[in-house]
Amino acid sequence: MSAAEAGGVFHRARGRTLDAFSAEKEREWKGPFYFIQGTDPQFGLMKAWSTGDCDNSGDEWGQEIRLTEQAVQAINKLNPRPRFFVLCGDLIHAMPGMPWRKEQTADLQRVLRHVDSEIPLVLVSGNHDVGNVPTPETIAEFQQTWGDDYFSFWVGGVLFLVLNSQFLYNSSGCPALKQAQDTWLDQQLGLAKQRRCQHAIVFQHIPLFLQSIDEDDNYFNLTRAIRREVADKFTRAGVKAVFSGHYHRNAGGTYQNLEMVVSSAIGCQLGQDPHGLRVVVVTAEKIIHRYYSLDELSERGIEDDLMNLLKKK
Repeated sequence: MSAAEAGGVFHRARGRTLDAFSAEKEREWKGPFYFIQGTDPQFGLMKAWSTGDCDNSGDEWGQEIRLTEQAVQAINKLNPRPRFFVLCGDLIHAMPGMPWRKEQTADLQRVLRHVDSEIPLVLVSGNHDVGNVPTPETIAEFQQTWGDDYFSFWVGGVLFLVLNSQFLYNSSGCPALKQAQDTWLDQQLGLAKQRRCQHAIVFQHIPLFLQSIDEDDNYFNLTRAIRREVADKFTRAGVKAVFSGHYHRNAGGTYQNLEMVVSSAIGCQLGQDPHGLRVVVVTAEKIIHRYYSLDELSERGIEDDLMNLLKKK
């Protein structure tokens, strides 16, 4: 089931894994499959952005509710079903300790309850979920509300790693927690490096970079020193792709054999992209993805060329 456990809401990641999938059953490659990536529903940002006061506004989120409902309805109509639906952070807009946080959380959980019971939810922490400078208290709140802030799981012979990218952005409020993720990540990448998986794929909120590994530092990427260190770890282990959000626009690039995929938002757009979702097809050789507007996915579904990839064994 997807949205029916753990406090009547959905599966939560616990013990650094996702119990929706059995590692024993999912470690073997059985052929192509696909999943859906969404990001930044961020209940409350559209009102805050329109007023120009992102720190203190955001007391309305009816538009985000409707958009996320449309996303869920579009996903539920897909046939065959995706193996899972991952939300790459900034689930709500209100930062820890800010007004409307409980209300935004309750409304998002209500919408997510309608995800088809056979499509597990994978939830990634963003800066609005744990704070720009996370603390042990904000991490504990996220874990209680949404589940582990970092974990791994297997689907169809592919190893998926979910990271708390806020530790990579600013861990000054919780250095021990950041160190724990680093140690865990090295262990997980060791598995990938031994080629025990068909592919290894990472989900995190903040992109390593938006277009180039050498681009300037800004709010929407990790600093040069950190991004190169992490990217080199990933490439040495054979990680094929990193999927993220945070930018509220589509972007991305490559570094060596690593693809950085930045998806635009279900919610507030900061550029010219439509509200949308990304369809990701995993074949034995490669990872193919395409961004769809919510209207396109709702009305026409996935295009034939992507569907045909699922038929190849």
